[in-house]
Amino acid sequence: MPNLPNSITLSRLLGLPPLLYWLHAPTSAQRWLALGLFLLLAATDWLDGYLARRLNQVTDLGKFLDPLVDKLLVLAPLLALIELKFVPAWGVFLVLARELAIAGWRVSQPQITGANWWGKAKTVSQIGAIALLIAPLPQPWPQIAQTAFWLAVALTLLSGAIYVWPPVPPAEASQAG
Repeated sequence: MPNLPNSITLSRLLGLPPLLYWLHAPTSAQRWLALGLFLLLAATDWLDGYLARRLNQVTDLGKFLDPLVDKLLVLAPLLALIELKFVPAWGVFLVLARELAIAGWRVSQPQITGANWWGKAKTVSQIGAIALLIAPLPQPWPQIAQTAFWLAVALTLLSGAIYVWPPVPPAEASQAG
């Protein structure tokens, strides 16, 4: 039986079908509903992690599910936004490629490290960009949303490179300077 944090993680999966439904052929009202649901699902990402640590309920299932559901929470609306012609497929492909590459790279590591500051900034930028793209706001907001999307793509790629870049051992760093 899943614990509370894992149940919250799983609930994010259940929120994706209505989110995608509202984004399929959205009216302004449906886009507002989609935005509210997307932001609620994004907030539960923080909540499940907080509760897992606070209640000492960190599990292997949670360590597996949470990042997987996080990726689906970002990629599902981005795919819908391609269909709506709000974002180009190649931009979303860059995000998807980074996420798959990092997931594959993590599997080969003897010890999995958590998200660093860059990874957290990537997630916040992705959520912010998707929220702006979903929201039916007047001009100049669509252009601002596009800028936010491309900044999120750039930060996604940068954070992936930083995550896998081999750290310089302290002894080598002091010799280099």
